[in-house]
Amino acid sequence: MTNIELIDRNKLPQHVAVIMDGNGRWAKEKGKLRVFGHKEGVASVKDILEGALDIGLPYLTLYTFSTENWNRPKLEVAALMELLVSSIAKETQTMMKNGVRLNAIGNLTQLPPRAVKYLKKCMDETAMNTKCTLTLALSYSARWEIVDAAKSLAQSALDGDIQIEDIDEHLFAQRLNSYPLPDPELMIRTSGEQRISNYLLWQLAYAELYFTKKLWPDFRRDDLYDAILSYQNRERRFGLTSEQIK
Repeated sequence: MTNIELIDRNKLPQHVAVIMDGNGRWAKEKGKLRVFGHKEGVASVKDILEGALDIGLPYLTLYTFSTENWNRPKLEVAALMELLVSSIAKETQTMMKNGVRLNAIGNLTQLPPRAVKYLKKCMDETAMNTKCTLTLALSYSARWEIVDAAKSLAQSALDGDIQIEDIDEHLFAQRLNSYPLPDPELMIRTSGEQRISNYLLWQLAYAELYFTKKLWPDFRRDDLYDAILSYQNRERRFGLTSEQIK
């Protein structure tokens, strides 16, 4: 049996988050500029999204550009922003055809106006699609998101809209930039690195973590299915014992 046939469709993670790592190293191994790796990485995004659609995965979130990435060489950043614009423009009709809703989280005000324009246009056009929500984390930092949520709650308390006693983890979660997305149940990181890198720190509290040595441009839907099979073979206890789960 193929790995897609082994997947239990009744036990799918509802939300898979991905750290797409290794584009630059992939290009370097081939004697190419880093931008070449980013362009090849777009092919992986398309294939993973198609794979997610094939098995009925409702939510897919991709760590596309972190706040720390602004510190990269200016030419690389400019090329990444242009690649974002061209990819969105090219794929909007495909997303419409396949029922994909585009979403974005992060400090989008830091993006170039042209990128914001194309991003919002695609988000508006795909807003009613329900088959899969593809979220791009852009100019994203989990610490920024958590601090922003704390500031929002503090302002509401100062304005008298809420009482300090009202604040709990559920209210806090509602102020996160990612709300109302469900928390990811599986987080995948490529390239062999084994860290979260300031990604969805609050939301990943109980996620299963899956690390692969494959660089992102080599990651395809079969690799996604391998990660999901690994997830399905794990025991998720949420603080309980194995006996309680059974």
